[in-house]
Amino acid sequence: MDIDELPRRLDTSTLLGLLLALAGIFGAQWIDGGRAGSLLQGTAFMIVVAGTLGAVLVQTPAVVFTRAVRMARWALFPPQRDIERLIGRLVEWAQVARRDGALALEGRGRQLTDPFAKSGLQMLVDGFQPDQLREALDVELAARDETQRAAVRVWESAGGYAPTIGIIGAVLGLIHVMENLADPTRLGAGIAVAFVATIYGLVFANLVLLPIAGKLRNVVAEESLMRELMQEGLVGIAAGEHPQLIRARLKGFVPK
Repeated sequence: MDIDELPRRLDTSTLLGLLLALAGIFGAQWIDGGRAGSLLQGTAFMIVVAGTLGAVLVQTPAVVFTRAVRMARWALFPPQRDIERLIGRLVEWAQVARRDGALALEGRGRQLTDPFAKSGLQMLVDGFQPDQLREALDVELAARDETQRAAVRVWESAGGYAPTIGIIGAVLGLIHVMENLADPTRLGAGIAVAFVATIYGLVFANLVLLPIAGKLRNVVAEESLMRELMQEGLVGIAAGEHPQLIRARLKGFVPK
């Protein structure tokens, strides 16, 4: 665990929102006199899930897809960051550097697990000038942001594919209906697959995939903010600024 990360806890808003949406759909079906079971179609589910997954795999490099799957847990268990604690630690580093020099911070780097913070502190200890330090951290920050945003776009792409795959499922169901017009007993199953596949595509896109992408986008933005704060603090230390001046500047990162 890094200096600014707290133990993760369940994001109840994600779970509550999903349960509320599903309750609304099944509740409306029940109120209208329909059966909840009529919305449960294994064939339609297979078409939408397998088709969407296949389309995403065709589009996405394996390493990006794997990262996107790993990041999905952030929708329920997002990283908990303590921005005040991070500011306090940076001010403490500034006080040590001002009193004993930047080399006195060398041991602090061993306590860090975040690669960005560890790299930045090491460059500070190595005597990088403020402009050099900012430029180097800008490159790392941009690369890390793009890596995470590419993973988020995987979920956005899946949300775009799912409704179209649902329509494909509907067409397949109608084809099944047309092939069995002479056998009325088999028409119901084909019609059910046709309509339910469309519903599945829309539900997966708008209640699961796109909301996950939105949640992850917010988490990535918060992660980026914390690293920008770390960068600003380290550059201030490298410039020899007064610790209280650094604190005052970093307070601007705290959400009001």
